[in-house]
Amino acid sequence: MRILLVGEYSRLHNSLKEGLTKLGHDVVIVGNGDGFKNYPVDIFVDHSFHKPLLKKLKVAFYKLTSIDLGSIEVYLKALYHFKKMKGFDVVQLINESPLVIQAKYEKRFIKRLLKHNKKLFLLSCGIDHQCMTFMMDGKFRYSIMSPYLADESLHKLYKFQLQYLNPEFTNLHHFIYKHANGIIATDMDYHLPLLGHSKYLGLIPNAINTEKIKCIPFSIDGKIKIFHGVNKSAVVKKGNKYFEEALKIIEQKYPDKVEIKTTYSIPYEQYIKLYDECHILLDQAYGYDQGYNALEAMAKGKVVFTGAEKEWLDYYGLEKNKVAINAKPEVDSLVKNLEWLITNPEQIISISNNARAFIEKEHNYINIAGKYVDIWNKN
Repeated sequence: MRILLVGEYSRLHNSLKEGLTKLGHDVVIVGNGDGFKNYPVDIFVDHSFHKPLLKKLKVAFYKLTSIDLGSIEVYLKALYHFKKMKGFDVVQLINESPLVIQAKYEKRFIKRLLKHNKKLFLLSCGIDHQCMTFMMDGKFRYSIMSPYLADESLHKLYKFQLQYLNPEFTNLHHFIYKHANGIIATDMDYHLPLLGHSKYLGLIPNAINTEKIKCIPFSIDGKIKIFHGVNKSAVVKKGNKYFEEALKIIEQKYPDKVEIKTTYSIPYEQYIKLYDECHILLDQAYGYDQGYNALEAMAKGKVVFTGAEKEWLDYYGLEKNKVAINAKPEVDSLVKNLEWLITNPEQIISISNNARAFIEKEHNYINIAGKYVDIWNKN
């Protein structure tokens, strides 16, 4: 099959491409590389307004005219490259806004994709209209929208997420759902909002290339190393403040037993190397399931504080084997779990082994690619 993957989040489409290529398929990725993370893409489309002065110009022009120069530039670049996006058996959008531009331009672009290719599928990955509605209705016990629901003065900080509820994006959502062959969720945080929808085709776990990501054996004969990688643009939404407060308590209580490293918004390639030596990685506090950062760290045998809620445990039948630590947005809970690991270091080794085994079983990139191919063929 010829497959066009549109957009990239946290290396999801790159890992899927690696699996699909192993199975003999021809795969092309188009996108902007997911910003500062700079993931590889085959057709690069991004705007030129990243530098501070140009960004200010873009913002000022938008305020005066309601015209987003960045969206227009990306859309025109996509049209320029569009001859390379024709004749595919399957097109998969990573999100309802795969090019990360204004909804009206996304819709025009997707209309062209529909016209010149056979099948269109949508991933529920990252924020979209469906999961935003679910979160805003308070149907999760907690979610990335919890800080906003508790304090609407954070509106500016949540502008990107809230746009998926505006009329233009709502229209785009209904357009895609009408014309797509089906919707696929990538983890529990997107699976739950889609249950019962007629276009929902089910959950396919994120693909992890376990050939590229090797498990790093470690022993605990010195300090326990804790790594906290912060994305500055998502501090509130990831619950980093809970980790920061918990780490202060741990550092004061166990100065001779722990070594803590914190980084801020570094490129992906640098990020994954920096946490190689850690035993424990702090990921996010508002999820029910794991995103890519957590999964790749688990593949390396790290003990990851991330989404590991009951719904996820039940889905994978993990009541007996702990493969990750459920990170709730509660400082006391985080401290309690960190203390348990620090005072019972043998548990770190056990969870490390369980984590790697879980990734190999449930997230193997070739097996996951095969699941996508099956769903694409059936629908």
